[in-house]
Parts: sequence; C-alpha cells; structure tokens
Amino acid sequence: MIKVLIVDDHAVVRDGLTMILESQSDIAVIGQAGDGREAIAMAGSLKPNVVVMDITMPELNGIEAARLIAREQPATKIVILSMHDTLEHVYRALQAGARGYLLKESAGAEVTDAVRTVMRGHRYFGRGSRLPSDMHRSACADLPKSPLDSLSQREREVLQLVVEGKKSSEIAEILSLSPKSIETYRSRLMIKLGITNIPSLVKFALLHGVTPAK
Repeated sequence: MIKVLIVDDHAVVRDGLTMILESQSDIAVIGQAGDGREAIAMAGSLKPNVVVMDITMPELNGIEAARLIAREQPATKIVILSMHDTLEHVYRALQAGARGYLLKESAGAEVTDAVRTVMRGHRYFGRGSRLPSDMHRSACADLPKSPLDSLSQREREVLQLVVEGKKSSEIAEILSLSPKSIETYRSRLMIKLGITNIPSLVKFALLHGVTPAK
C-alpha cells in the first residue's frame, strides 16, 4: 500500500485528489495539509511514501516545503503540482528534491500514474510538461537558474512572509527569530535581488510563484 499525503491550500483540490487516489486499491491517503509548514510537520509524523504538493501556498510554498521534507525525510518521494509550466519552476522543483512535476490542469487524470512511478524510483513529468520523463538529475545543470537561487533558505522564507503582508514581529514569531533578525534578512534579500521597495518585491514574488495571488 502506497501511503500518500496531499498538500494544497484549497480544500476542494485536496478532496478531489483524495477521492481519485482512494479509488485505487494500492493507494491510501493518510493525511491532508493546507500549507507548507503543516506539510513538513505531517510528513514528519505520518511518514508518507509520497507527498503530492501544490507550489503556490501561503506561509511556505511547496518548493521550499519540498526542500525541507526531502532533507528531513529522504525516503519520502515528492510530486509537485503546479499552474506554472516554465523551465525555472521545473528546475526549482527538481533542485528541491521533487521526483515528479504535474500541471494542475491535468493532475486529476495523471496523479495515480505519478504516484506509482515515483514510488518505483523513477521521475514523472506530466503530459504537456516541458521536460521528458526520462530526464536525469545531471540535466538540471542545463536548466535556467532562478534569481531565487541567490537567496538562502531563510531569506526565501522571509521573502514569502514579507510579501504576504506580515509584520516583522509576526514573522519573528513564525520563524522563532528576533524582529531585528527579520529586518536584517529582509534588507539582505532585497539587496541581493536588486529590489528597493515592497510593491516591486510583491511583483517579483508573484512572477516566480513564491506566493499565491490574492
């Protein structure tokens, strides 16, 4: 039995994917999470074989959550769901440790194949995706890099929370840091990105799928 954790910030998507996967005799959905931080906690406690996870979620997006899950639960396979069909997004997902990449528009028809394929140790790229299913990890070097690569893990976390409108004190509580440290991270990441104001930072974050559009 393949144990699956579903992660998406929309309950209707979670329920739809759960219904599809639960209809298969060899797959069991053992949990649902609504954002990246909840996904990390549930992956640690439930130890799923496969995590099927959206990219654009509040608090912590799917790519950053995938990176942390892959590091903390290396036996867990991750399939990313995305509305973004760009090489940058695929590259970031692979770099974070994902084994599969599905476009949301076709995920319903392909999610069972994706789960079984990554469970067998292979990669899975959905129909319409820009990369072939037999692509090797070494090929990631040829994909376009993201400006987000210049940021540290913590800076990317702060970036998302800043553009979602949270105050430094709120971010400090979420990340268990001091407000002064948050201000330092925010200043540093803006310098690295060459961005001087919050509206431009929000535009950048939306463009690169860091946070969902409201």
